Amino acid sequence: MTESIDLHSKIRTIPHFPKQGVMFKDITTLLLDPSAFQHAVNEMIKPFIGKKIDKVVAAESRGFIFGSVIAHKLNAGFVPLRKPGKLPYKTIKQEFETEYSTDAFEMHEDAIEKGDKVLMVDDLIATGGTLEAAVKLVEKLGGEVVGITTLIELTFLNGREKLKGYDVYSVIKYDKEE
Repeated sequence: MTESIDLHSKIRTIPHFPKQGVMFKDITTLLLDPSAFQHAVNEMIKPFIGKKIDKVVAAESRGFIFGSVIAHKLNAGFVPLRKPGKLPYKTIKQEFETEYSTDAFEMHEDAIEKGDKVLMVDDLIATGGTLEAAVKLVEKLGGEVVGITTLIELTFLNGREKLKGYDVYSVIKYDKEE
């Protein structure tokens, strides 16, 4: 068990990255601190401990950092979502829009079995497009999304609106651009 750590203070904001006007939340400073990293993961899984979770699904690349560790802690399988053309086997695809681009994810068509209980993991919810696409991929394969967990939520971008009906949890909330 880790002591309580102010995770907000461990995140660096980079102005105008990757484009003008975006205040990028850089988690690499949090990851450098082993206690903060462990505390972040423990906080992210807290609402889902004791729930049956078969698979953890996370998107590249920062989602992988938390998703694989969370899968290990929950004794669940890990499913990577990748950009198109990166997975070696047959895939299904879902396009989505972020706050600054249009993109797509692919997942192996056999990654989720019908009825699998799935926890979605990402580092951040902004507009909700990334996680909405991830949920659609899981549900196309017959998985049941039991929850969505993130380290950071940019509440002023209203990403939760795209995730209505799902149990969404975020550890740190930014209520305005800072």
